Amino acid sequence: MEKQYKIAVIGLGYVGLPLARLFATQYPVVGFDINQKRIEELNTGTDSTLEVENEVLKAVLKNENPFNQTNEKGLYCSDDIKDIQDANIYIVTVPTPVDKHNRPDLTPLYKSSETVGKVLSKGDIVIYESTVYPGVTEEECIPVLEKVSGLKFNEDFFAGYSPERINPGDKEHTVEKILKVTSGSTPEIGEVVDGLYKSVIVAGTHLAPTIKVAEAAKVIENSQRDINIAFVNELAKIFNLLDIDTHAVLAAAGTKWNFLPFKPGLVGGHCIGVDPYYLAQKAQENGYHPEIILAGRRLNDSMGQYVASQLVKTMIKKKITINGARVLNLGITFKENCPDVRNTKAVDVIHGLEDYALHVTTFDPWAKPEEVKHEYGLSVVNEIPNEKFDAIILTVAHNEFMGIDLNHYLKEDGIIYDVKGVLEECDSRL
Repeated sequence: MEKQYKIAVIGLGYVGLPLARLFATQYPVVGFDINQKRIEELNTGTDSTLEVENEVLKAVLKNENPFNQTNEKGLYCSDDIKDIQDANIYIVTVPTPVDKHNRPDLTPLYKSSETVGKVLSKGDIVIYESTVYPGVTEEECIPVLEKVSGLKFNEDFFAGYSPERINPGDKEHTVEKILKVTSGSTPEIGEVVDGLYKSVIVAGTHLAPTIKVAEAAKVIENSQRDINIAFVNELAKIFNLLDIDTHAVLAAAGTKWNFLPFKPGLVGGHCIGVDPYYLAQKAQENGYHPEIILAGRRLNDSMGQYVASQLVKTMIKKKITINGARVLNLGITFKENCPDVRNTKAVDVIHGLEDYALHVTTFDPWAKPEEVKHEYGLSVVNEIPNEKFDAIILTVAHNEFMGIDLNHYLKEDGIIYDVKGVLEECDSRL
């Protein structure tokens, strides 16, 4: 492919923006998103997801479309489809959630494929980064591109798949420092896609032989982690019954060189808590019922209610009146030091405590109160209330929580429950 790359990144969230910013250091890039408020925010040089630092974003931002200028590089953000019509590389980075029945919801992929199809030209390459089950790119997305564009796959246009490996909130393992799996719809296109990513990914790339192999590799990464966490969560339940400190057991077992250092906890977010369902769906479509994968999911999904019941049991043992007791919950994002509240299991803990008629106040300096209210109908405060509580539960290990004297906010004979196992002083922990 001799012509200059003009890259359009479709979807400017936790995955798309860091990728668009990175490519913009070497290529002309237009970042496209249907959320007008998000586009306006980004064009001021501000990223509310905190994945790209404002100064880093401003360094590549352009006030006009770089596609219209010769040998120009930089990032232009837009919600106007006309601004991406001259691209020759389209990278789709939209989310792939599950519905309320835990079935894969491909709607964002269908919609973004329709958008790309409207501006697709001969010779263009469409690369998908969204986590999917094997076969989605070629069996679900490509037909949409063909139908809308009127072009023929692998004759007029081509495809690739390069699964995202973004870790929200992680400032060490940024996109360019994580080895990238790549693939193409033909061997030749695979080389083109691999070369494109290799030009900006300093950690290197791994060219998979087919798109389906790359799709499968991504979905098992998170499924494997989900199963391992489910194992230690089950251990925590067992050891709690035996009155054994789970974290002490894991520390002792961890002295063996090949013991995997997983810890018990809440498994939420848009990856680990979702991706296994994509693989399970495809397996079931082909007549196989996955037992270990779904068992791990069931166990991890049950942990919020389990944590709530454990806190209540600890309070009862201390003779604290449960009905009407006040609890301070620390954290509601799906992981520490990150504002992302998608699929957070801290919500399950809160609902579980409310089922016992406890009054829960949630303090999280990272979460946006309006976003939490919209997504879950729950209230959250960004400053710790100067009150006394019957119990304090830490569900998310934000750095800000480590320096707080929690006893200052605790009633006499109140308890501290540590879900994450990071507090030096606590009455009980998972």
